[in-house]
Parts: sequence; C-alpha cells; structure tokens
Amino acid sequence: MQSTIKPLLRPMFQSIAAALLLTASVHAAAADKITIMVGGIEKQIYLPAKLAEQLGYLKETGLDIELLSEPAGVNAETEMLSGAAQGVVGFYDHTIDLQARGKLVQSVVQFSEAPGEVILVSKTAKNIQSPADFKGKTLGVTGLGSSTNFLTQYLAAKAGVKNSEFTTLPVGAGSTFIAAMAQGKIDAGMTTEPTISRLTSSGAASILVDLRSVKSTEAALGGAYPAACLYMPTAWVNSHKEQVQKIVTAFVKTLRYIKTHSAKEIADKMPADYYASNKQMYIDALDGSKQMFTADGVMPENGPATVLKVLNGFDKAVQGKSINLTNTYTTEFVKAVK
Repeated sequence: MQSTIKPLLRPMFQSIAAALLLTASVHAAAADKITIMVGGIEKQIYLPAKLAEQLGYLKETGLDIELLSEPAGVNAETEMLSGAAQGVVGFYDHTIDLQARGKLVQSVVQFSEAPGEVILVSKTAKNIQSPADFKGKTLGVTGLGSSTNFLTQYLAAKAGVKNSEFTTLPVGAGSTFIAAMAQGKIDAGMTTEPTISRLTSSGAASILVDLRSVKSTEAALGGAYPAACLYMPTAWVNSHKEQVQKIVTAFVKTLRYIKTHSAKEIADKMPADYYASNKQMYIDALDGSKQMFTADGVMPENGPATVLKVLNGFDKAVQGKSINLTNTYTTEFVKAVK
C-alpha cells in the first residue's frame, strides 16, 4: 500500500513545492522593489525624479526602482508612512513636521534650494494686492498638510492674517488647479510650473508672491528654503545604505546634467505629455526656474533653520517642540558621489 501511495502523492508534493517556491520568489521580488512616491511627477520642481529615469540613471543602479505619482506631497508622505513606498520626492519641510510628530525621516539628496512655487491671483480677484488681503478669501493648495499649504499659511501669518480668517481648499495641480480658478472656487492659490505659465500666459491669473528663485525666496522667507528632495525613513536608510547610495548617485548625476544642459535639451528628454501641448512654454518656464536646483544635492547652509523658522510661524505640531535639525537630513551619500 505504501509503495502505491508514494507515486500518487509525489506529483502533489511537487506541485506544492513549486507553488511555495513561486510564492517565495514573488515575495523576494516585492521586497527587492524600491518604490519612490513623487508629489506630482509632472511638476517641474520634481523634474530630477523623472529625468533620472529618462536618462537611464535609475536603471544603471541595478535596482528595481519604481516611480509613482500622487497629486500632493502629503499624499506621497502618507504612502511612505504606510510602508507602500520606501521614499518620497517631496519638500524637505515634511522631515521637520514629521519629527515633531515623532516620526524620523531624512532628506538624503537635496534637489532644490527654493520652492519653485508662486501664489497666483485670479483675474477676478483684483482686491488681493498682498497676503494681507487673504482675509475672507479661499486659497488653493495641492493638499491639506502639503508644502503649498505650509507656505501659504506662513505668508498669511507673516502678513497678520490668522489661519481661521481664510479658507484653504485642496485642488491639486495642473488641470485641476486651473479648473478650480476658472470656476471661481478659489480666489488665489499656490502652484508650480508648468501650471504657472499656463495661467499667466492666458491672462487668467497674475503672480502675487514668487518663490521660483533663491533671491526672491530669500526676500519672502528670510533665507534659502531647501525644498524638493528625496526623503526616506531614517531606519530604512540606516539598514539599506548600499541601495541609498546608488539612488543618491543617480540623482546627483541628474542634477549635474541639469546644470550643464539647456532647458531645451532637458525638455527633449521629458515625456511629451508633460508639456501640456505647449513645449516652448515648458522650455521657457524651465529656463527661468532651473537655477533653483542644486548642483550637487548638498543641503544649503542655514537652509534647515529657515524652514524651521517658517514652520514655527504657524505649525502647531512644530511650535514648542525641540527639533534636532541634524536628524532631518544627511550629506553622507551626496558627498560620497565621485
């Protein structure tokens, strides 16, 4: 009987073993994949993310890196905190806000030293001449808890307008932002290129506060404001240093490419749908703002202090907390790039 059962059971055991092997390989593949969430991958402020992929630099790492997009940085942050992503291409200010909430993350490569954003005023809201006029108005931001929301609240508070005296409405970016302004849902709002150029070129909006260059940012915020970066959970960085180094190297190479190539050459590398049917407008916008990107991924000196000052101006999660800025970023990986 025993000799009869064994041949009958052998195919079943072989099938189970094959299934277990397949399951193990799927889990291994999933574990090896590195997902990076981008807070609006088509935005020019996050250009290095997609450009690194287009140039083949991410593939050169030998890692399985996937770039995914969320309409706002706060959504991307949520994905990372849930474990669905290993990193976020978003604003550095989230690292400070999260530390105040008891979560340690750090910027491993700094893309920019200016936000690259502006506050646009709708052509129908002619009575808004400065942030002091925000009282009673509805202001568009990419998302509640996003960096556009942070900066809008700070500029209002700096002008003496309390957060309770105006409304912030999450409207995303690109077409959804444009639609919100066209439909009169927002009086003004903070957004990025190429949305800025699309609205100003048509006369639908005008610029109130410009944070696209280091100089104008220093005038508005009191110093350089390190913005776009790749930030990751500190624990993951410490346990995956080899992978982090490869990713950072790819992005530093991309930043060097941006500094040594024209806006047109860069635009030629980007997907056509990023142009919103007007490639020249995209090129012109990039030409005027690509100076915001760092040349080497290094955190600008005194930049973190400026960001902390801004957040202390309105963020109740940060106010009164002891923030260790040295834990919000690291230059270990960018300085190791040859």
